[in-house]
Amino acid sequence: MAPGNALIPQLTGACSGISVRRHTFDLAARTESVAVARRRSRDLLTGWGHHEELHETAELVISELVTNAVVHTAGDYILCELTDHQSLLRIAVRDLGCGTAGPRLCHSADEEERGRGLLLVDAVSSSWGTHDAPYGPGRIVWAELAHCGPRQAGRPC
Repeated sequence: MAPGNALIPQLTGACSGISVRRHTFDLAARTESVAVARRRSRDLLTGWGHHEELHETAELVISELVTNAVVHTAGDYILCELTDHQSLLRIAVRDLGCGTAGPRLCHSADEEERGRGLLLVDAVSSSWGTHDAPYGPGRIVWAELAHCGPRQAGRPC
C-alpha cells in the first residue's frame, strides 16, 4: 500500500501475487479504548503468526496513536487499521478532527509531559506520518514497522 493511503479501500493488489492482510476496526473515542486497541492488535498479530517482539512494538505504537486520537478528536469514535504487507506492518489511526494543527514531536524539556508519545513512535518505527483524511473530516496518523514476516518452522527472525 502506498504511503498516505491508509483507511481507503484497496483497489489493486489482489492479482499481484503479493499477500496483503488488512484489518480495520472502530473504537469509541474514550481512554479505555486504548487497552481495547492493544488487545485487538495483539490478537490479530498472533493470528497472523507474528513474533512476540512485533506484538510489543505494535502495541506501543497503537497505544500512542489511539491515545492521541482520543485526546484530540471532536468525534465519538476513531478508526484503526493494521495492514501486513510482506515485511512491513502499517498501523493507521483516523480521528474525526478537532483543529488545523497536526501531531508534532515534542523535543523541549520545558513542554508538558503530554506529547512525547510520538517520540516513541518515531524511535521504533521505520517511518510515520500524518495527513488529512481523504474524505470527510479528520486526520490519519500512521506508522510502519519493519519485520521479518510470520513465524515459520526452522526460520529464525
